[in-house]
Amino acid sequence: MKLKLITLLILIILTTPICKAQLTYLPQGSQRASVSQRIGISDIIIEYSRPKVNGREVWGALVPYGLAPSNFGTAKEVPWRAGANENTTIHFPKEVKIEGKPLPAGTYGLHMIPKDDGTFTLIFSLNSSAWGSFFYDQSQDALRIDVMSKEAPFHELLTFNFIDTQANSATAALFWEKKMIPFKIELDVNKIVLEQIEKDLQSSLGFSRQTWEQAAGFALQAGDLDKAELWINKAISGQFFSQKTFQNTYTKSAILKAQGKEKESEDAFNEAIAMGNNAQLNFLGYQLLGQQNFSKAIEVLKINTHKNPLDPNVFDSLGEAYKLAGDTENAIKNFKISLSMKPPANVKANSIKNLKELGVEVNP
Repeated sequence: MKLKLITLLILIILTTPICKAQLTYLPQGSQRASVSQRIGISDIIIEYSRPKVNGREVWGALVPYGLAPSNFGTAKEVPWRAGANENTTIHFPKEVKIEGKPLPAGTYGLHMIPKDDGTFTLIFSLNSSAWGSFFYDQSQDALRIDVMSKEAPFHELLTFNFIDTQANSATAALFWEKKMIPFKIELDVNKIVLEQIEKDLQSSLGFSRQTWEQAAGFALQAGDLDKAELWINKAISGQFFSQKTFQNTYTKSAILKAQGKEKESEDAFNEAIAMGNNAQLNFLGYQLLGQQNFSKAIEVLKINTHKNPLDPNVFDSLGEAYKLAGDTENAIKNFKISLSMKPPANVKANSIKNLKELGVEVNP
């Protein structure tokens, strides 16, 4: 009798509806997943559920072509939810372009309308919290674009991924069965970074000279020369953290050159060289060689030999500069000077290697 009573109680517990709460952590057939990709400093995030092919015909069957009729929810015809269960969502922290069309920052419900010619209409809906597409409302579309699907290796599980990532863009793609549905996402990375720098310079980060130097360097690279000049000038003088250094004076020279101010640029360059130490001048020399500015590289490395006449490495570096510039005579001369100073093993090996390449036999 007691056993029957316990069994009855268990059945009552298992079959009684739970009105106020439900177990939300039980496993689902289509598991939830997410994928993200950073473009510049912005993270694009896609969250979705992953149905399986499970031996079924997918395109034109399980996923109908066109809008599908619905007797559930509020929509009479629905697009595909680009996954299973809850909305597939895509988050953009900053304004983007999707296949060249602008879309404001935000989180969007992602839906698709497949067509039998292989094209897909992608829908970015302002309603990102709905369950599937059953409450889809076209008036909430933020953007629609058409893309062409491509053949792809078989994927049992529906998978989103990012392919062809570039400095300012990435292509997101849905893979399922033997199809890939790609769409390109672009961001104005320079604009986003410069806006963030503006904010950071007004925070505790702005109390550091190095922050202003980094900011100026990025603005120069991004082509915003007015900001670059303003920020490097702050690093050099006028603020409690300011200090004129080799690095910021050289950066100012580069900014002035980009502005077409050749005389001011040359003056700043010479001022920077006068402040440079051995390592800084050596690094700058190789940087100029990398830019194939051989005459300027030789100028800098010659100054370094005058400043540091007892260092065999500076003569080895100058020898390399002359060699790259095609001046064999001066290259050999400086490599021999380096070897005559009993250099460290790595410098010695480099000088010997270069001399041999120039046709000069050297006894180690």
